[in-house]
Amino acid sequence: MSITAAMVKELRERTGSGMMECKKALSEAGGDLDAAVELMRKAGLAKADKKSGRTTAEGRVSARVSADGKNAVIIEVNCETDFVAKGDDFVAFVDDVAECALASGAETLEALLEAPMKGSTVEQIRRELVAKIGENIAVRRHALFQSDAGQIGSYLHGTRIGVLVELHGGDADLGKDVAMHVAACSPVCCDETGVAPELIAREKDIFSAQAEASGKPANIIEKMVEGRIKKYLGEITLTGQPFVKDPDQTVGQVLKSKSASAIRFVRFEVGEGIEKEESNFAEEVMAQVRAS
Repeated sequence: MSITAAMVKELRERTGSGMMECKKALSEAGGDLDAAVELMRKAGLAKADKKSGRTTAEGRVSARVSADGKNAVIIEVNCETDFVAKGDDFVAFVDDVAECALASGAETLEALLEAPMKGSTVEQIRRELVAKIGENIAVRRHALFQSDAGQIGSYLHGTRIGVLVELHGGDADLGKDVAMHVAACSPVCCDETGVAPELIAREKDIFSAQAEASGKPANIIEKMVEGRIKKYLGEITLTGQPFVKDPDQTVGQVLKSKSASAIRFVRFEVGEGIEKEESNFAEEVMAQVRAS
């Protein structure tokens, strides 16, 4: 059967693949468009599996809060390059996954990947997007907040940093302000009760060794260490940090003035903790051209 330009054009529109790939698939399928689509999907998913080990340190963070403010999700989806992270297909996928995460109420990443989305699953659509774009894509992490009595605040700093905060008391404005503070100042936990005892013990040992080197009396050293520990806890806890919008007050003081308290928070930053491979962008582009 003769493969016409119109057939190639239709297949390209349906799959987003290159002209030569479409023509080859149509030839193998004997001009059957549906069969050609299936062939390309199988070949594309095989390619997607091969790309699964490639480093994904770019991407986007997105968050959604339900209309009643009682449920919220935050997700991080990664890709290999900033160029793809800004592309329409990737942006649309991240938005769809965020909506799916909120609607499905998936509590684990595994459940989210298997959640239904647009007639398929998140994982299946992810793999198809990998095949279409030519880069590895990973739904790296997500968090679900559900609160019957509290207030959930969210804040996105562009597309690279996102925060959810659950408060007891307060209002939507306070929730957003505290979430903004977490985005800017990266506290480790809400208050002193969330700091691991071994972490405090380690810091105390370090501070003690530094103070003893000063040659001061033991009682003075003890007070110096206590002061250093108090300062350290103020630096790493949400309630102890100076409030980013009013440094004359701590976050704890701001919350108390609003008859509120911080229950928990989560902060995602794109690529956090991922060791990014250094590479030549021009070489990456040429490699993708050769692969296609």
